[in-house]
Amino acid sequence: MRFGYWMPVFGGWLRNVEDEGMEASWNYVSRLARRSEQIGFDLSLIAELNLNDIKGIEAPSLDAWSTAAALAAITESLELMVAVRPTFHSPALLAKQAANIDNISNGRLALNVVSSWWEQEARMYGVDFEKHDDRYGRTSEWLDVINSLWTQDHYTHSGKYYRVEDTVLQPKPVRSPRPVIYAGGESEAAKNLIAQKCDAYVMHGDSPEYVAAKIADMRERRERFDLPPMQFGLAGYAFVRDSEQDVQNELNRITNVNDNAGGFANYQQWLQGTQLEQKMSIEEYSVSNRGLRSKLYGTPDQVQEQVGKFEEAGVNLLLLQFSPQLEEMERFSQAVIQ
Repeated sequence: MRFGYWMPVFGGWLRNVEDEGMEASWNYVSRLARRSEQIGFDLSLIAELNLNDIKGIEAPSLDAWSTAAALAAITESLELMVAVRPTFHSPALLAKQAANIDNISNGRLALNVVSSWWEQEARMYGVDFEKHDDRYGRTSEWLDVINSLWTQDHYTHSGKYYRVEDTVLQPKPVRSPRPVIYAGGESEAAKNLIAQKCDAYVMHGDSPEYVAAKIADMRERRERFDLPPMQFGLAGYAFVRDSEQDVQNELNRITNVNDNAGGFANYQQWLQGTQLEQKMSIEEYSVSNRGLRSKLYGTPDQVQEQVGKFEEAGVNLLLLQFSPQLEEMERFSQAVIQ
């Protein structure tokens, strides 16, 4: 099992807690990244949104790609999975940018390809917002272009969404045959695209039993394309406490939902702009990505047992959120990883 975490580019993960003691700043994320390598974490997911999805649109959020480039230069082993939304990036320019960051990091860059869901953000930043399946059509073509530019030169493409002519891209990425491409989604359009054109499938939080069924489904889809096995990542909100009472107290703190919080309107837009396999409860609003459903919280023995169940289900990577991030990661490392 590999252990990853979400970089707190929004200043936290709890929509109902205004100040989590983890400001959205370069000073904080750079200190966190360096320390995470020392305590056993393998990967960090750097989300890409120009507005703050968690704390509300008036709150600060860090740019994903400049942050990733800076982190690449100051870390040594941490894989940097950077979210990218095709509607916001020309594939040729992003391929060039990503290849350069991969060289800075000596082959530690990965992509998390996300088909946009936030219509308000798109309007504010001057980007066209397309219907759900149209976004996946664009993503499919975008992936074809970026993969070809990473693996060949003098590449020409003329499609529905993109056109490039005799393009040369040097230097190529260090990682061979290309940086790992992660993606998630629960619609049929998303799952078929990911099985065919990505390397890893990342899932919202859920039980080991439900996750095992999803992995079996994606493996079957993958086999239809006669492609190598995929990796599987799972989101989860994590914390470790010494007693059952302390666990319950922390659970109460993070699920005390306030529908007047700054991120509530953003959450409602996300529900309208995506296609999920299961309904969301209002209690899950306070923690993003259905993180509590993974039940990666409890006493050390309970969390270790749950990690083992996910490993048996086929999960290779846990993508964890913590609050406050650095303090809880230290505790998790001591109790679960080491």
